[in-house]
Amino acid sequence: MDRIAGRREALRSGQARPADMLVPYSIELLDELQRRGVALYVASGTDEQYVIEEVRLLGLDRYFGPHVYGALDDYKSFSKAMVIQRILEENRVPGESLLGFGDGYVEIQNVKAVGGTAVAVASDEARRSGLPDPWKRDRLIGAGADLVIPDYREFRPLVAYLWGEA
Repeated sequence: MDRIAGRREALRSGQARPADMLVPYSIELLDELQRRGVALYVASGTDEQYVIEEVRLLGLDRYFGPHVYGALDDYKSFSKAMVIQRILEENRVPGESLLGFGDGYVEIQNVKAVGGTAVAVASDEARRSGLPDPWKRDRLIGAGADLVIPDYREFRPLVAYLWGEA
């Protein structure tokens, strides 16, 4: 939490805009997924109470509502795989229906382990160039990602591909 305290305070105070802290075109992708009736969930390794707050600060609660999952106080009851399993069980979602987006090696492996489709986001966080970060890209391919994208600016063809429309 110390590492991101400044970011959170900047959001709270209005010094930073949520759009500046999101992967480019995240909102447009979420709008499209919501339009298609996709149930959306957040799975994070951060303590759940802080994930809920960050989702609210970023204005993303309108997409995820109560479906925000994070680490629990009891460290023995937590792993990324457990968070994904909790989402699947509580919402009665079969693993093969899971479509995961993320930039973490472990998350990609966990989505694949339950039979889901993993879209890895190898974003250039510093420059927001629209080009993939080569180190992240290679690492996420190694984790078993089905697709690797640099950000969501090509969300329309991405969704069309995922839905078998292209």
